[in-house]
Amino acid sequence: MRLPFQRRLGLVPQLLHQVSKIQTRSSDFSLLSRQLSSNSNFMNTQYIDVSEEVRCALFEGKPVVTLETAILTHGMPNPTNVETALRVQEIVRENGAVPATIGIIKGRIKVGLDDDTLIRLGTVKTDTFKTSYRDLPFVLSQKLNGGTTVSTTLTVSKAVDVPVMVTGGIGGVHRGGETTMDISADLVELGCTPVGVVCSGVKSILDIERTLEFLETQGVLVASFGPTKDFPAFYSRESGQLSPYNVNTSEEAAGLIHVMRNSRLRSGLVIAVPVPQESAIPRDEMEEIIKVAVSKANESGIRGKEITPYVLSQVAKSTAGRSLSTNVALIQNNAAVGAKIAVDLAKQNFKRLKPNTQGGTTKEKPDVMVIGGAVVDNITKLSEPFKVSFNSVAASPFIAIACGDVTCLDHCVRFNDLGQM
Repeated sequence: MRLPFQRRLGLVPQLLHQVSKIQTRSSDFSLLSRQLSSNSNFMNTQYIDVSEEVRCALFEGKPVVTLETAILTHGMPNPTNVETALRVQEIVRENGAVPATIGIIKGRIKVGLDDDTLIRLGTVKTDTFKTSYRDLPFVLSQKLNGGTTVSTTLTVSKAVDVPVMVTGGIGGVHRGGETTMDISADLVELGCTPVGVVCSGVKSILDIERTLEFLETQGVLVASFGPTKDFPAFYSRESGQLSPYNVNTSEEAAGLIHVMRNSRLRSGLVIAVPVPQESAIPRDEMEEIIKVAVSKANESGIRGKEITPYVLSQVAKSTAGRSLSTNVALIQNNAAVGAKIAVDLAKQNFKRLKPNTQGGTTKEKPDVMVIGGAVVDNITKLSEPFKVSFNSVAASPFIAIACGDVTCLDHCVRFNDLGQM
């Protein structure tokens, strides 16, 4: 039964008094607040556009996985690159997460590429740049297209507050890097970006031992995914190097990311997933092929960000396309693992936001907070005719304050019914 109008008005001061007594529980809502704050800033970023699907997923706290596009623009030949990118997005969805493929289109960073845009980016090679972190100002200012490397994708992932990213393999210290100082920006960005990267380790064309040492220096946690600590070498399931740790399930991997973010650590972590056994190439076989490819790159004067695409193409030729098939298999497997990790992480975040009532009692009258606005009318009436003189107005006004918002009144009634007033 609805209360009389005047009685409903009378409930407003009581409601305001109750709201003033509510205290913010920062320990329960710090993660949600950080996400909302970060997403709010992100949506106003001048150079970034986010798709409707990804925007809604972020707002609702659904699991999201970011995907790089350098593998699409520079890592694989067409049409394998496009087919793989489309299939990877499908795999992420099949495993319960929302894919957020990141690319640059005409100087705009796009988060959540649709199929048509992804196909165009992977087909049109002219004026498409392999965009590392350092390249962003040029590519954006010149309104160019770009495939984002791990470093750039990490940067954008941090901006949108997505904690899980999937790639084939991260960059690292190049062979001979102790003299050339050719070290991928991926490693530096991992050292200052709290995002979990799911990959098949470091590309085997690199110096894996020195890369792991550099990651340690950067404070990046590395964990192999599986029963052993064997660190994978992209095409091969083992590299001869060991990770400091290993996790056996996606739930355990999600726990690492969960703690990393909630402890406010500044560095990221690497979840190293071995390529499926049926698609793996023996390490000794790949090592001989890679040595020849790296030697050819040096003789040809290939330097900088052109080295990786060149060596990968040489390896593909030497293996008659077998390495390309392995590359496709490992990125698809990583997408499945990464999506499962994102789903488990979302569950852990949800549990953290739920009130902890274990071992205690539930309050009969839980605190209630209403977020929003209410319309308050200030009504001024003149009780008698007034006279206007040159310097003043003479009047006897009657002033009343009333609630002008029906919704606010309904809230008062509902709280009264719940025993909150």
